[in-house]
Amino acid sequence: MKNIRVVLMGCGGVGRQLLQHIVTCRSLHANQGIRLRVVGVCDSKSLVVAPDVFSMELSDHHLLEVCRLKLASSSLLTLTDSGECQVFSGSDLTKKIVDSAALLGKSTGLALVDCSASSETIGVLNRAVDLGCCVVLANKKPLTSKMEDYDKLVSQPRRIRHESTVGAGLPVIASLNRILSSGDPVHRIIGSLSGTLGYVMSEVEDGKPFSQVVKSAKSLGYTEPDPRDDLSGMDVARKALILARLLGRRLNLDSIKIESLYPEEMGPGVMSVEEFLCSGVLLLDKNIQERVYKASLNGNVLRYVCVIEGSRCEVGIQEIPKDSALGRLKGSDNVLEVYSRCYNEQPLVIQGAGAGNDTTAAGVLADILDLQDLFP
Repeated sequence: MKNIRVVLMGCGGVGRQLLQHIVTCRSLHANQGIRLRVVGVCDSKSLVVAPDVFSMELSDHHLLEVCRLKLASSSLLTLTDSGECQVFSGSDLTKKIVDSAALLGKSTGLALVDCSASSETIGVLNRAVDLGCCVVLANKKPLTSKMEDYDKLVSQPRRIRHESTVGAGLPVIASLNRILSSGDPVHRIIGSLSGTLGYVMSEVEDGKPFSQVVKSAKSLGYTEPDPRDDLSGMDVARKALILARLLGRRLNLDSIKIESLYPEEMGPGVMSVEEFLCSGVLLLDKNIQERVYKASLNGNVLRYVCVIEGSRCEVGIQEIPKDSALGRLKGSDNVLEVYSRCYNEQPLVIQGAGAGNDTTAAGVLADILDLQDLFP
């Protein structure tokens, strides 16, 4: 039986779903000769860890208890130290993770999995790389920080997986890596990489007011609690930067042209969420409606896309031919078109569910299992 030891950082929706996937897939993985041994789980304040990460692991009971506590917004500190687990907080949290990485990194191996949404994990991840650990990311921020941190994280390409940073469970990163490693140069990428904005743009195409669609998206759970987090385009920009850097572009986030779907005077520092949804967003209807109408006269539709071509890297609304893969997009699916020497006239199209905790967690789990050949 091959053992893959795992430390999980982040117990939000994706992290909890990942733990549940690990527990429910025990028999499947056993048939494959694999055991995922979760030796530690932490949120931003606390770490639950096996007393001896070399010989022990957190039981499935403890993993499900972590899920229950975090779903109820409770602290992991309520899990008291015992013979089955230990609890650390504050500065001891980071030290314990690094100590575990030092112990396991170059002996049995360790997969450090980041399902948080924090930039504060970058230091720990870089230490883990130095210690010979593998890194699996759903968190986009470490890969979109300064180039120095990015270079460190990807310095051991066989030991990092980050498929879920761009298209949830879609094989975007793996497909691009295969194309690039074959010597086929990618010269253009265009894609709709936000399930939220994909839904919004396809709904306004059907004649619905932008304000109504945004409110519907929020009620359906497609948006963040503050929909402006999605409408700002920053999440798409981070995904575009990850793709651009994968192609070898030495870019930073401030190099990307980002079109926000609301003006600065409607920003979080000026309007509350309630004010934006009740009055602010209504003022955006006319402009979006006019743009939809203009695009239709040209036989096109509007999509919020990222475009990477040459030195150009930008995200925003563009007119797209109605009969293209992006033009046919409906709902919250993601679509990516990749143009290269081999995929020139007919681009490689990657399409499917690109959002959701379940889909993203499944992508993270697949990434962990993809590292199995690096474990003894």
